[in-house]
Parts: sequence; structure tokens; C-alpha cells
Amino acid sequence: MSNDDESWKERGVALRVFFYIFGTHLFAGFIWLLFYVGQHAQK
Repeated sequence: MSNDDESWKERGVALRVFFYIFGTHLFAGFIWLLFYVGQHAQK
């Protein structure tokens, strides 16, 4: 019972960490895209 509960918690933490890392990279990529488009815009 408790062993199964622990593995479920570990899986939840790993999933949360994965989503945080994925979301952070997505946000950073979006910011990078804004700078890239801004630099290459026709002035």
C-alpha cells in the first residue's frame, strides 16, 4: 500500500518537473522568437 503510494508520488513529481522544464523552454523560445523577429523586421 505505502510502496505503491510512494511510486505514485514519485511519478507525479517527475511529471511536474517535466512540465516545468518543458514550459520554461517553451516560454524562453517564445521570447527568443520575439527578439529574432524584432531584429529582422524591416525598418
